[in-house]
Amino acid sequence: MDRCIVLVDAGYLLGAAASLLAGEPSRSRITVDHVALIQGLRERAESDTERPLLRIYWFDGAPDRVPQPEHRRLRVMPRVTVRLGALTRSDGRWAQKGVDAAMHAELTELARNRACSDIVLVTGDGDLLPGMMAAKEHGVAVHLWAVQAADGDYNQSEDLVAEADERRVLDRTWITKAVRAKDLGGICAPQPAPRPEIAAILSAPLPESALASAAGRAADLSGGQGAGVGAGAGAGAGGSGAGVRGGVDHEGAGRDGGGGEDERGAGKGVPTPKDLAALKGPGGAPGLGGHPSVQPGQHPANATLRWSSDKGWVERPGVAGESAEAASLPTLAQLTTAEQRWADREEDITTVGGDPFEVGQVFARRWMERLGDQVQLQKLSTMYPRVPHRIDGELLRYAARFGLLAHKDDQIDEHDRYAIRAGFWREVDVRVSAERVSAE
Repeated sequence: MDRCIVLVDAGYLLGAAASLLAGEPSRSRITVDHVALIQGLRERAESDTERPLLRIYWFDGAPDRVPQPEHRRLRVMPRVTVRLGALTRSDGRWAQKGVDAAMHAELTELARNRACSDIVLVTGDGDLLPGMMAAKEHGVAVHLWAVQAADGDYNQSEDLVAEADERRVLDRTWITKAVRAKDLGGICAPQPAPRPEIAAILSAPLPESALASAAGRAADLSGGQGAGVGAGAGAGAGGSGAGVRGGVDHEGAGRDGGGGEDERGAGKGVPTPKDLAALKGPGGAPGLGGHPSVQPGQHPANATLRWSSDKGWVERPGVAGESAEAASLPTLAQLTTAEQRWADREEDITTVGGDPFEVGQVFARRWMERLGDQVQLQKLSTMYPRVPHRIDGELLRYAARFGLLAHKDDQIDEHDRYAIRAGFWREVDVRVSAERVSAE
């Protein structure tokens, strides 16, 4: 049929783009505008082949083949199909498994079924040579696209180049329409600054009980009790030692088994006064929702801000490690009907991209829309920045659906967790502020 199909090896395309723009093939060094990239691929394919586009197949690797946020954004775009292989770690490096085999199978199947007259391959892997040859034997014209190589390097198999019917190079000008280098020394715009909402959470003042508790822990640490304190109630409930990282599920699914995130000692990711100053910026970030902020120097020297849950910070007269006030707040699951649950899942699949900040906003919006008693919303706002224990665990379990788990230990990245809570509090602040204005 007189139409074209594009098969993209994302590892090759984005890795080569990173080499070109940032000097190394790590995809973490670049930011990608996927909408612009897909549109650019479509326009270029239709121009080069003089055929209308049928579909773009995007082949990439993912841990346990779980779609990551970028895959979720791509798979709901028109004329885009995402195929995922496994992403495994060996000798400290990530490697794709099954991507080449999936591309080979798709290439030969499309040609055999005469689904198109032209196929565009964006890849450099010589393993696709048999598939390219088979496609040609079925009467399909094969176009091979390369990404401009950095420093004169060659980034495609010579056999692929020799076998292709047509070959084009995606140069720096074309690439930079959709891809940007993150570092200041890169070709394009620098990485955006941290969200002010995250800085506000980090700079929120601690309650007096928290300061006293931190001072007690500092004394224990100086007495040789270890560099980290676990997440259980009290100073020693989580165990002393190196500060094992807690899991995403505050109800007990975390690695520490203590039902929450633990605190970590110096050098293990604890926000220090220096870190807080860097996040706050020169003028300091304002507190969210009218909550005052404090300068980093006001925090105790050895205190760490447990911006997630109030467990371990305050006196808990209630049951299950929570105050009676926090325990009275319903979870989203308790507020959601079966029909709403189905609609939520539909929205998650088709609309929510998976950005951590966005995920926190979506969760908070649903919780507030279904909350019958608005007094409880006011109660929640007074607990800032500590999300109540049960709601916080539910929030992080919801976020885990979007592929936000860190590959190394099946936990959400620390910065992503800050962003999730920041999105949650931003949505709460918008609602509370709107109700305050309405009441006045």
